[in-house]
Amino acid sequence: MALRLPKPMSKALRFGVVAYLAASVLFTLHSYFLQGQDLTSSTQHLIARSWTKPGQAVFDVDNIVYSNQVMNWKNTNDRSVHEVKEDFLIHKIFSNTLQPSKVLPYYFKAIRDFDPEAVTITTLITFDRYPVFSKLVTNYQGPISVSIHINDDDMRDENMSKLHDMYSSNPHMKEFVDVHVVVDKFDRQFNMWRNVARFFARTNYFMMLDVDFHICTNLQKHLSLDPESRRLMRAGSAVILPAFEYVDQEDGVNSKTFPKNKESVIKLVQQKKLTVFHDFFLKGHNATDYARWYKTDSVYKVTTYQHSYEPYVILKKEGTPWCDERFVGYGANKAACLFEIYISGIDYYVLPHDFLIHQSHPYKEETRKQERKYNRNLYRHFQEETCFRYSKAFVMANLWSTPKAANIKEQCNKIKGFKQVVAQLDKAR
Repeated sequence: MALRLPKPMSKALRFGVVAYLAASVLFTLHSYFLQGQDLTSSTQHLIARSWTKPGQAVFDVDNIVYSNQVMNWKNTNDRSVHEVKEDFLIHKIFSNTLQPSKVLPYYFKAIRDFDPEAVTITTLITFDRYPVFSKLVTNYQGPISVSIHINDDDMRDENMSKLHDMYSSNPHMKEFVDVHVVVDKFDRQFNMWRNVARFFARTNYFMMLDVDFHICTNLQKHLSLDPESRRLMRAGSAVILPAFEYVDQEDGVNSKTFPKNKESVIKLVQQKKLTVFHDFFLKGHNATDYARWYKTDSVYKVTTYQHSYEPYVILKKEGTPWCDERFVGYGANKAACLFEIYISGIDYYVLPHDFLIHQSHPYKEETRKQERKYNRNLYRHFQEETCFRYSKAFVMANLWSTPKAANIKEQCNKIKGFKQVVAQLDKAR
């Protein structure tokens, strides 16, 4: 016999069923649209079309949703006045690079909100440097903005898959690392990759660091306890960490064995087990004045800068010149970047207790030799061009007679005819 409910109860039951179905539909739609928003946000990474095993995923880079991202400009009334596709904007930002080049900002984004006063390590890697990068992340456990180059060739999908494997293998990645992927056919656009990492860094200060270097001290703690270094950084000066390497390259493989304080470094130098990084090319680092560093407990100014100087520096994100992207390949790329920073009026200071040690790895010497040759010629012309460009800017801005112009005068007065050109600029102003 069928159970008959009282009429009021039957109506209530039907109403409950309808309400449940309506709520389910609304919940499904809400979840769908939220998912759609996530797909167009800067935190969504590229999803593999297929994934059979580690290192074997297949990706659809050409049709990624980032191509549909739109950047909005708003006026003072908070009204949208102009829209530009993200790809177009990024193409303009990095317009001096070899094209076409696909930049995927925040391919992975760290879940942390970083202290604006923290130092973001900005670095660049290719797939063969994934293991050493993972060690850097574990060691630093602070904000890192990394540019990862994926060559657009037959190995593209495999290397994208390896990126996913590397990212998921270290829990600190998700917490601290913003990953920006560059996909193109051009190897070793180092300065472009540096600029990408810096552009998307999320703190007020960044450190240009090669991924093969190990920060041996508690840099973040030391900076928080050193008011003079912090004052210099806030004023826009650059601060430097001296760099070392092991004499016996086998000793430099395992960073867990590296010294953790200055006293241990000095002892290893005295034992001739540790030396200045690339001591066969002293122009690259001797301006740091290591003899003074061994003895001091205070930050000090670099007073013997020269154009091949390539220290590892912490800089203020705003107001620091960008690295010139015309330098492609080994040689002069970083020196050119630091040269422009220096003559723009930014002084260099050396931190007294912090240091880096290079982790040993083989070099592609023949490739380096050829690329250094043509970059050396480019750098020579770049120096003259940069000197004249900044001198004109200083003269027109009435800065030529101020301390800000001291660095450009020191470096650029060596150029034949430079003083005469500046005098003509000053007279014509």
